[in-house]
Amino acid sequence: MIYLKLHNTESGNMLAMCDSALIEMVLSEGDIEINLKDYSEFYTGQLLSKEKALEFIQKEEIISANIVGVEAVKVGLKRGIIEKENIKKVNKIPYACAVRIN
Repeated sequence: MIYLKLHNTESGNMLAMCDSALIEMVLSEGDIEINLKDYSEFYTGQLLSKEKALEFIQKEEIISANIVGVEAVKVGLKRGIIEKENIKKVNKIPYACAVRIN
């Protein structure tokens, strides 16, 4: 399951998406830290299956994205929100950020 939340901004929607199993974790490796525990509210919107998340996301409405976890990253790739070469890992967990500039 994947948590998915859209944050409305003046420029468009910011997508926050995270595998539900990671939501209370702090991922840390070297200089990188992704604190999903203290910032869980940023990600915890709708709890969806991978299939439902794919249906829900409309790429053209997304101006930026923060995506964490194996399943969430797969959804981001399939919808064209992120590109494979921009995926990084922390503690072997994939994550990606994206910004669309018009």
